Amino acid sequence: MNFFANMHRYYVIYKPYQVLSQFTSQEGKQTLKDFFAVPNDVYAVGRLDYDSEGLLILTNDKQLNYHLLNPSFEHEREYLVQVDGDISQPAVTGLQSSVEINIDGKFYKTKKCFAEKLITAPDVPERNPPIRFRKNIPVSWVKMILTEGKNRQVRKMTAKVGFPTLRLIRWSIEQITIDGLQPGEMREISKQEIYRLLAIDEKKFNR
Repeated sequence: MNFFANMHRYYVIYKPYQVLSQFTSQEGKQTLKDFFAVPNDVYAVGRLDYDSEGLLILTNDKQLNYHLLNPSFEHEREYLVQVDGDISQPAVTGLQSSVEINIDGKFYKTKKCFAEKLITAPDVPERNPPIRFRKNIPVSWVKMILTEGKNRQVRKMTAKVGFPTLRLIRWSIEQITIDGLQPGEMREISKQEIYRLLAIDEKKFNR
């Protein structure tokens, strides 16, 4: 009997730019399989767009998967967003207060969120390939904390207020962050630690 066969495993990874949030190939694009060696029954919880980067959690724990993806639990997700142009305070206020975006052909009003313009660029790894530099057009960074995750929501929100997203990094989910990781790196953590960092009461689950 393989003692490890039924164990739950938990990995925090930094998904690189232009990598699919899955382990199966599609149209020749890179996938998680090109960077991360994990057991065959481990998958990503949720997803990050192909052109976004940052934190993903990999696990075979179906209860954790359910808890993170159920919108009623409203887990906080922090994003570092580089936008095209010197974002204005009215635009930041607009992001905070709610904007109307298009989701699957229907208008959706986003929930209120936290947003602030960063005075200095965050200390994050260089992107490969890098953002195209344009001498006469400024860029700026915004920190956003959302409790929802509609399809391409952050990009649609910044575009709506007039500042299209150039680079999007998911930095954290609750207290789990990619601090110390480079794109393509991962760390394994324990069940107790991940539940603690996500503020999930494991005792409420029937195991």
